[in-house]
Amino acid sequence: MKSRKRTPFLTSAIATGLLLFSLGAQAAGALDAAQRKASLYTLADKVAANYVFPDKAEQLAAEIRKRADQDAYKDVVSPQAFAERLGKDLQALSHDKHFRVDFEPGFVPDAKPFQGPSVAEVAEIKADAAMRAFGIGRLERLPGNIGYLEIRGFGPTFSVAKAYEAAMLILSGTDGLILDLRRNHGGSPESVALLMSYFFPEGDNRVINSIYNRPENATRAFWTQDNLSVRYGGKVTVLTSSDTFSGGEECAYDFQTHQRGTIVGETTGGGANPVAPHSIQIGLVAAIPFGRAVNPVTGTNWEGKGVQPDIRAKAADALPVAYQHLLQQLLEKPRDDEHRDTLQKTLEKTRSPKTLFPVYYPG
Repeated sequence: MKSRKRTPFLTSAIATGLLLFSLGAQAAGALDAAQRKASLYTLADKVAANYVFPDKAEQLAAEIRKRADQDAYKDVVSPQAFAERLGKDLQALSHDKHFRVDFEPGFVPDAKPFQGPSVAEVAEIKADAAMRAFGIGRLERLPGNIGYLEIRGFGPTFSVAKAYEAAMLILSGTDGLILDLRRNHGGSPESVALLMSYFFPEGDNRVINSIYNRPENATRAFWTQDNLSVRYGGKVTVLTSSDTFSGGEECAYDFQTHQRGTIVGETTGGGANPVAPHSIQIGLVAAIPFGRAVNPVTGTNWEGKGVQPDIRAKAADALPVAYQHLLQQLLEKPRDDEHRDTLQKTLEKTRSPKTLFPVYYPG
């Protein structure tokens, strides 16, 4: 896969598969002590200047330089192995799961790190998003008039907006909605805000989330959007797993803190700090967290602790649990006797061992 400049303002180093591409491990000779030391000193400088928490950044940088002076990685043979080891060590030292180091010898850093993608890159990203079904894993209307929408990643807004509109239009007539984020590893905070916009009435303009950017010493607020073709007013449950990460966590956290949905499942991964890529010599690229999420309701985020579910369930059981929860809520105020009977019969079927739900698997 060809290399591409990266747009760094995404909240997951995993879900930015649209933008964070690996070139495939190229064979490379063994590293020598001078190469290791130079790379580590460059990494230390990048961490000190960019990591979101300045005090912690200096501590990390000092530890990295110490390891460089001690040639602590002298047993590492290849750049690929060196990158993997550095990434794991940075996560362990910082307790920040967004740190990552890859071996990408074809990586070309942006001249202006926070500029948008070029026209050619936009076209490529759109094509890639279409191939990935715009991050939508599954869309369905379940018995009892319950909608189901699985989103596996939040691509750049310009590439997914029409797909979100179509999905929400299809689901707009359902009485309740299950949003499945169990396999969502993150993506664009702007796209999270766009999706959230469908769940508030027209005219309810609010900040969904903000991100503080340390290198720029600025905070960007992400607002709900106007001019949507449809709004969803039904009850919502959101499914989470321990694999739910970054932007997927933000979406769940937003539904919870803005009191728009009930979270069902497992505590999420606990990564709230967006990353940007930095070249650190010999083909190594470090993803360094440069910012932090700031929720307008709590004033904080889910970093290190994850999003805590309102109803705890194993990831594999979260769908039937959420389904039953929605049906029980709807039974409290059915539209009429016929609606009550339909809901009751559907609820009974969900409790039957013969009822088949899609098998959940991490991924």
